[in-house]
Amino acid sequence: MRIAMSRIPNTVACGLIGAAFLLALGGCEREESLPQPATTEPAPEPTSIIRDDLDGPVLSPEPQLAPLDVQIPFADGGTELSETATAKLADILSSPQIAEGGPILLRAHSDSAGDDEVNLRFSRQRGEAVRDYLVDHGIEEERITIIAFGEQNPMQPNALPDGTPNEPGRAANRRVDLLVTLPGGDETTAEEVTASDGESGMLVGYAE
Repeated sequence: MRIAMSRIPNTVACGLIGAAFLLALGGCEREESLPQPATTEPAPEPTSIIRDDLDGPVLSPEPQLAPLDVQIPFADGGTELSETATAKLADILSSPQIAEGGPILLRAHSDSAGDDEVNLRFSRQRGEAVRDYLVDHGIEEERITIIAFGEQNPMQPNALPDGTPNEPGRAANRRVDLLVTLPGGDETTAEEVTASDGESGMLVGYAE
């Protein structure tokens, strides 16, 4: 009877120890199954857009000048400069192209009213009027070339389809085309102009 009583406490003790061991294992598993906090990579250092190898700010190149091409109008049968014409010439004189000192080509035209000889004379006199204005305002005459075309190269039709005069077209054709080219650029010679226009013009005071 004493033997049996002594075994009972030992059995209970073993059971308690086993239960405690199982609980300890369960706690370890729960701890291992918890998600670990994510590691974050350090943010990269900001990169400057300013280059250290440059001494100062990078400047954009200035826009390159283009040749200046302007039409100077004339009245019907007239060779004198109008207020509109002188206003255009004043703008040309203050342009950066004129200040560069390049050659100036004057292509003088007329409408188709009158005979060819008269129209050629009118166109030449219009070119001379523009040249004289430029020279009077400080432009060297050696820079200027005049080509008189007469009625050969109209900008618009001189007549309507029914044969009647096209007055707006004729007004547009009474003109001097003033071209200012730039030194060292693509300078167009008088011969090249007459060849490209497809008709021969009369050179007036052509300077080589």
